[in-house]
Amino acid sequence: MVEAHVLVLNRFYQPVNVTDVRRALCLLYAGVARALDRNYRQFDFASWTELAAEGGDDTIATSARRIIIPRILVLQAYERVPTGRIRFSRHNIFARDDHTCQYCRKRLPRRDLNLDHVIPRSRGGKTNWENVVTSCIACNFKKGGHTPDEARMHLMRQPRQPRWAELLHPPRLRARYREWLPFLNVVDASYWNIELESD
Repeated sequence: MVEAHVLVLNRFYQPVNVTDVRRALCLLYAGVARALDRNYRQFDFASWTELAAEGGDDTIATSARRIIIPRILVLQAYERVPTGRIRFSRHNIFARDDHTCQYCRKRLPRRDLNLDHVIPRSRGGKTNWENVVTSCIACNFKKGGHTPDEARMHLMRQPRQPRWAELLHPPRLRARYREWLPFLNVVDASYWNIELESD
């Protein structure tokens, strides 16, 4: 359950990140964020830990009790939506490629993935968004110092620098949990973010 995903919203209920359970509970404990339940009510850490686990809810055990894993957190002071430069990092490359080997198309856990230079560095290939892809260990070994054509391996898609929306809304996370749908679907998200008329 520690590997489960938690959607992180800014204080205007716009998605800004997807994180793991450990980080989510740290944010909740520190008071930086509040958890949303199935009815979209906000809870701080103390009140969240008092919730009884309903049938079917995923939980994590502590020495004192079982805590329901939150599906959604709302940051209390963060207003921005990510824009600008996306860091060229292993995490972001895996997210761009949806943790899927770009050669054999297998979706694998991070521990079974590494990075591959499409044009090998030994042949002048650069380490950048357009030349680095997610690869399983077997495919990386098979390809070796060859180009994909020489190794008779085909890329799922040409690598490129992703946009923020692609990292926040990869296909596998869109419908991962029912609770996420109102925040990831553009039409439903407008319901939460439209300015209301006051009397």
